[in-house]
Amino acid sequence: MTDFEDAAESALLRYRELRKGAMETQRQMREISGTAVSKRQTVKITVNVQGEITAIEFPTGAYKRMTPIELAEVIKSTAQEAKEKALEDLNALMDPKIAGGLSFKELVQGKADLLMGLPEEPMMTPEVADYLGRGRRESSSLGGGA
Repeated sequence: MTDFEDAAESALLRYRELRKGAMETQRQMREISGTAVSKRQTVKITVNVQGEITAIEFPTGAYKRMTPIELAEVIKSTAQEAKEKALEDLNALMDPKIAGGLSFKELVQGKADLLMGLPEEPMMTPEVADYLGRGRRESSSLGGGA
């Protein structure tokens, strides 16, 4: 095998490993949820990783003494707290997988600088870089060019 064939085979193997890892990460993401309980144990809410409510419980009868507006506010704030917990767990899972020091939470919130995760030049093995360098030099020496 040539150096280039070795590099190509290595790249294919690495791709397959990355794909397997991505599938496992997706599985873990689907399992993430967040649960929060209001201060007076009025309501307990669980949300999935997308922030959708998957369970609402009323652990005590405290909700019976609340006005509808009060209960609605407690439900909304407790659901938001549960969503934040799920987002923190998602962030803990994803942060180590993101390049360039990007924060997954900031990425999801639209606050991240995406260029932090992209180097000026693409990462490649020395063999591929050498091949591309030779190919560019050879084509420019043949009179081709911009």
